[in-house]
Order: sequence, then structure tokens, then C-alpha cells
Amino acid sequence: MTTTTQIPVTQNEAWGYWGTMNNDAQAAWPIAMIAISDATCQPFESVRVFLDSRHGRHFADDVLNEMLRGHGIKQAIDAAVTRWMGWTIGRQTSKEYGIPKGLPYLTGFVIHCEIVEEELAA
Repeated sequence: MTTTTQIPVTQNEAWGYWGTMNNDAQAAWPIAMIAISDATCQPFESVRVFLDSRHGRHFADDVLNEMLRGHGIKQAIDAAVTRWMGWTIGRQTSKEYGIPKGLPYLTGFVIHCEIVEEELAA
């Protein structure tokens, strides 16, 4: 039996990753969801929360910058994922957000966004 996991849709079409990607949002959303989930080992729902956040908007800015350099959507997303996974959480960011110092930036903010969403729902 094959199990498939449905990629959640954005809950923030105006802002975050979706709103920043504009006309490319429809094509870029599933590619980013899969790439970020694979890189961070986090579930799609956590990645959705991240992409719908202001941090997702910043991630989209990075993707768009790569596209302006001539990369296609997948290459641009892969480059942004690689860059964000290469950065690590520093002391100041750790103090501000409660993310452990040294964690890859992308992983830290995906998990952080999920925790904030859970706190708001409680």
C-alpha cells in the first residue's frame, strides 16, 4: 500500500511566501514545501506555518533574488534552502526567539513558527 501525504494549501495568500511570490506562487508552493520539509525533516504542516509567516516572506525574497539571477523556480528554491540551512542561529537570535544557538536557521524558524502557532491555538 502506498501512502501519500497531501501538501497543505496556504492560509495566507496575501502575505508570507505566497503573497511575495505573486504569479509564481502556485508553481513554487509545492516545490518549496517539499524542499523545506526534506531539508529540515519537519512535517508539511510545520512548513506551511513557516511559509505563511513573515519568515516565509523573507525566504520568498531569497527565492526571488535567485530567480532574478536567471535560475528557474526549483533551482532558486534549492539555492535558498541551501543558504538558509548553511546559516546557524546565533546568540542574539537565540535570545530573541528561544531557538537553540547553532541550529540551522531554516530548521530553527520552521520549528519556531510551529510552536508559536500552537501557543496561539491554546
